[in-house]
Amino acid sequence: MRPAREYNFDGLVGPSHNYAGLSFGNVASFNNVKSASNPKQAALQGLAKMRELARRGFAQALLPPQDRPNFRLLRSLGYTGSDADVITKVYNDSPVILACAYSASPMWTANAATVSPSADTSDGRVHFTAANLNNKLHRAFEHVQSARALRAIFKDPRFFAVHDALPGTPAFGDEGAANHTRLCDQHGNPAVELFVYGRVEFDPSAPAPKKFPARHTLEASQAVARLHGLDPARCVFVQQNPDVIDQGVFHNDVIAVGNGNVLFYHEQAFADEQAALAAIRSAMKGVGAELVAIRVPTAQVSVADAVSSYLFNTQLLSKPDGKMALVTPHECQEIPAVAAFLEKLVASGGPVNELIHFDLRQSMRNGGGPACLRLRVALTDEEAAAMHQGVVMTETLYHSLVAWVEKHYRDHLEPKDLADPQLAVEVHTALKELEQILGLPGLYDL
Repeated sequence: MRPAREYNFDGLVGPSHNYAGLSFGNVASFNNVKSASNPKQAALQGLAKMRELARRGFAQALLPPQDRPNFRLLRSLGYTGSDADVITKVYNDSPVILACAYSASPMWTANAATVSPSADTSDGRVHFTAANLNNKLHRAFEHVQSARALRAIFKDPRFFAVHDALPGTPAFGDEGAANHTRLCDQHGNPAVELFVYGRVEFDPSAPAPKKFPARHTLEASQAVARLHGLDPARCVFVQQNPDVIDQGVFHNDVIAVGNGNVLFYHEQAFADEQAALAAIRSAMKGVGAELVAIRVPTAQVSVADAVSSYLFNTQLLSKPDGKMALVTPHECQEIPAVAAFLEKLVASGGPVNELIHFDLRQSMRNGGGPACLRLRVALTDEEAAAMHQGVVMTETLYHSLVAWVEKHYRDHLEPKDLADPQLAVEVHTALKELEQILGLPGLYDL
């Protein structure tokens, strides 16, 4: 065992944060379509969360926002001329396409990649595979900038390997770490990597949702495991319950979350609950760990309440005393059944003994909670020292970023504002300044 800490890389919300309602199957996103957003408030809420967790001693860093609008997408669709001309033409032709190019979804870095720490991989390096997110147009181009940012931060090939996205076809639909969990006794020890998929591409008889799309395939998870050089005996592939996908559970992290040897999940999370638990327990014996399963019965918390509150899109964080804290959005306090369950959970004497609440309403209204905002990366001290230090959250960085947000972000953004070419200029100007703050010059020179 090499001691390791888990870093949470939160997505820094970008200057064009908006509610376009592009994600069919994501109930919160769809319900807030065409509402006015507040990019400044969204970024400040996210930064407050990062700062507070860093102050509490958790390892906290960030991933920078992506440049918007995505002119690479727009020009690939045949739009030509100056940037201002392209924006005007696209808005006149199809405001939805412009909204896709302005999508705020990269803020949810749980979808940026799947990560396997060095304790799990055959070559002893930390492996990342950028998620292709090919189920949605507004996300299908993200992997280019995601991989670029990851390579800028984790650039030392002695310690890190960043893989390009899987082929962008339905057979290999990959939604990243939102459908992936490590289970172990210590972050630096070998772990069981749990991959949760929505459907099987090459088996038409396998169960599948009927209303909303299953975005992630078994075949994608298997490919990522191979790319990362994982031991097959320490990989578990479990199907998500198709019925809960049809209730708005578009990723596994909306219905289950794990940390250390704890799996916190809803009884309807998996297609076959007992078989899933048996497979996880069996694999965990091979790494010398025992699963602690915290099951939430439907009788206590309905799937609808779980989705509305994002009870499972929370962060389970290990504390120095061996206990865990659960990071939740304020919505968990506002839904009586969820609040009652959490009160009993922390009083039960089990592994979770603290709740940390944050106001993340701007993110929640766009369909993402605390866990959507972060990518988990377990690093040894040597690996942590080898990564780019400019993205690690400190008091100095926090204050620099707050001043940057106050300077560059609008506090009101409506769908029609995306047609304003000046918005694109504002975003690009802000991001070029961010390169200097983070010490990542040229990050946006695609």
